[in-house]
Amino acid sequence: MPLGETAPVREWWRGAVIYQVYPRSFADTNGDGIGDLPGITAHLEYIASLGVDGVWLSPFFTSPMKDFGYDVSDYVGIDPIFGTMEDFDRLVEKAHGLGLKVIIDQVYSHTSDAHAWFRESRQDRTNPKADWYVWADAKPEGSPPSNWQSVFGGPAWTWDARRRQYYMHNFLKEQPQLNVRNPEVQEALLAVARFWMDRGVDGFRCDAVNFAMHDPALTDNPPVLTPGKRTRSFDFQHHDHNQSHPDILNFLTRLRQTTDAYPGDRFLVAEVGGEKANEEMKLYTEGSDRLQSAYGFLYLYAPRLTTDLVDKGPAMWPGTPGEGWPSWTFSNHDAPRAVSRWAEDRDTKAFAEMALLLLMSLRGNVFVYQGEELGLPQAEVPFERLVDPEAIANWPDTLGRDGARTPMPWKTDNGFAGFSEHEPWLPVDPRHRALAAEAQERDPASTLNLARRLIGLRHSHPALRIGSMTMLKGPNDLLLFRREAAEEILLCAFNLGHKPIAWTPPSGWSVVQTVNQSDAFSGSLAPMAGMILSGPTG
Repeated sequence: MPLGETAPVREWWRGAVIYQVYPRSFADTNGDGIGDLPGITAHLEYIASLGVDGVWLSPFFTSPMKDFGYDVSDYVGIDPIFGTMEDFDRLVEKAHGLGLKVIIDQVYSHTSDAHAWFRESRQDRTNPKADWYVWADAKPEGSPPSNWQSVFGGPAWTWDARRRQYYMHNFLKEQPQLNVRNPEVQEALLAVARFWMDRGVDGFRCDAVNFAMHDPALTDNPPVLTPGKRTRSFDFQHHDHNQSHPDILNFLTRLRQTTDAYPGDRFLVAEVGGEKANEEMKLYTEGSDRLQSAYGFLYLYAPRLTTDLVDKGPAMWPGTPGEGWPSWTFSNHDAPRAVSRWAEDRDTKAFAEMALLLLMSLRGNVFVYQGEELGLPQAEVPFERLVDPEAIANWPDTLGRDGARTPMPWKTDNGFAGFSEHEPWLPVDPRHRALAAEAQERDPASTLNLARRLIGLRHSHPALRIGSMTMLKGPNDLLLFRREAAEEILLCAFNLGHKPIAWTPPSGWSVVQTVNQSDAFSGSLAPMAGMILSGPTG
């Protein structure tokens, strides 16, 4: 480096590992069976011990909890079941003291029907907030304005007698659609973002952001004509008109301008799902005036982990100039846990550990969902204990979301796994108690302790954290790719199959990390084995 020049400062979030906390299920301190903010604060040392860069908190805002916090009735209030604003401030202060960034959810496409904005909007057609939500007249025969269907089933329209109009909702009828195209609504949402940044928040995960705007002409969606299993009315049509409008880009630019006005390299990541997710993730992160990152559902609902599946990531994000930065997650609060989807009757511990190594090897940011570091499988929740409206409506055809949201197991010798002293809002799966953090802390060979080493490995190798990713060809079930940065080249190899694969690392390469493989140079890669090797750069 020439004299007088300084090394460029890398954004903290680029290549970061972020730990997702689902507050209802993390730790209960007041004995009501529901996790709370003080419970998160009490376990921040545990999160920091993983070596992650930050923590993402799912919603804790004031809410009737019809969709467990994603139906917000006060964007700048803390729901009493989670604690107080003072509890939140203490959480942020302690997290920052431990070197952790704090990311929170922002739900900009809809609110709860209990929100003051909607209560005013539905009174009549002339009040100050009459146009803050999406209202439309009935067709002449009284049917909804379009054929749009909601994610949770049934029409995306509900009749309101006071206004004699339908209001739109892409999700539950208790989640009315905001008219984000309205400049006043945008100003109100940006004020929410400023409120939380003023309290020290380091960034936002923008929930279902591609649902923020629709076709104002209310054009009917076309039907899906290809055969396939459909469990929801939502699955019967292409969602060309009820979401994904190009005007969303203008709002995202305004959001980025708002966050850029604050110091500290604030981070914005979009959740983007649906048929056009790949295209939209690229659009929403393109250039320097939109969001920094986005993630979709490439892995979250995939029934199997295959080489073809992993190939799609680098193909989507090749690293061309002006391109945004990807984020990846194998599990979260909306999808069945990866171990249960992908292990296919194989040893779940071995599979969980291979999956962790793979996740830490991907180019982009990675999100680790609470319990993933313990190797938790999807919990079994009997029908009578289900609370998720989607799971109840589609039972038994889908696994639903409740099985991924059960309490975090902290202890093995407690009836409720150390989560609470009282019956929790969702039951503890007995299998989870055996995988509790307390027990794994004491075991050097545990998945938890391996997770710490793998996160540390990612931090110590620039090629893993920020390097390029090049897919290589191998036999079926052998996943091979290279990660490169500056003067470092790493070769990553994984046997995703059920049988050993004949394979030997190239001559001159040395072992950096292996899982489920005792001898990297035995000539055979065991099922669920993974390894990272360092090669010559000259």
